[in-house]
Amino acid sequence: MEIINVVPHGYCAGVIRAIRIAVETAKNHPGEKITMLGMIVHNQFVVDECIRLGIGFVENPRKTREQLLDEIDEGIVIFTAHGISDSVRRKAIEKGLTVVDASCQDVIRTHTLVREHVNHGDVLYIGKKNHPESEGTVSLSNRVHLITSSEDLSSLPALSNVLITCQTTLSLRDTEEIIKAAKAIYPDAVVAEEICTATRMRQEAVMNLKDTDCLIVVGDPKSNNSNQLKKIASNAGIRESYLIGSVMDLKEEMIQNKNRIAVTSGSSTPNSLTNQVIEFLKQYADSGIWQLPEEPSIRLL
Repeated sequence: MEIINVVPHGYCAGVIRAIRIAVETAKNHPGEKITMLGMIVHNQFVVDECIRLGIGFVENPRKTREQLLDEIDEGIVIFTAHGISDSVRRKAIEKGLTVVDASCQDVIRTHTLVREHVNHGDVLYIGKKNHPESEGTVSLSNRVHLITSSEDLSSLPALSNVLITCQTTLSLRDTEEIIKAAKAIYPDAVVAEEICTATRMRQEAVMNLKDTDCLIVVGDPKSNNSNQLKKIASNAGIRESYLIGSVMDLKEEMIQNKNRIAVTSGSSTPNSLTNQVIEFLKQYADSGIWQLPEEPSIRLL
């Protein structure tokens, strides 16, 4: 049994920056109330480690960031790596909260692009419904229209001077298909495909795997980029793929009778979790003994 460590995997630069900001905020403000508006990144292990540092969280998938902000009345509010709308930022300041922005620089760049374009045109924003990154971008203007699939294009109002852009963590293949469909309707539209380099490289690494029987993706089930890696595996001809939160979710039947097993992880997954999965599988390949550790190994950075 051969265990393939897919490179690159794990944290992207935006996640590293967000976690460092959270850690430094907790360190520099001991005793102060610090609340994260949503999950810092979509990984529960990272969230739990931040809670141990004294950072609180407000999160509800049925509420917008603006609604969640109603639950924070004092102290420091940290905006997550997914970006935030202008209205939420204003509301936080008006409430007298100290604002710390951990938004990913790639998301900030998309926001800048959208803000500039809505002054003279409409934006088709390809993204996931109810995802915080999409929410923050679509909330910038009523001229930004969320497109979750090609079917959404048929229900749009009359648009002019169209820009097509997207969420940074989408599937390359799915995004290309929607862009193609949108260009058929708006042939003069300008395309600014904003899938970030980290997402692109991780997806391409999975697409390029050869003779692989199974792919293990280490990531949170709420993580869009982790789910995309699992989906891409089937498109790449890998017969079996699994999304696991940590080594504790492995089951022996997942890898029985497999010759080549590849392991990767989403960009919000701590490398310590992925490395523990890889080391466990290598030990099992050498010894044939299946004995999971008592708990996952987690380090924020």
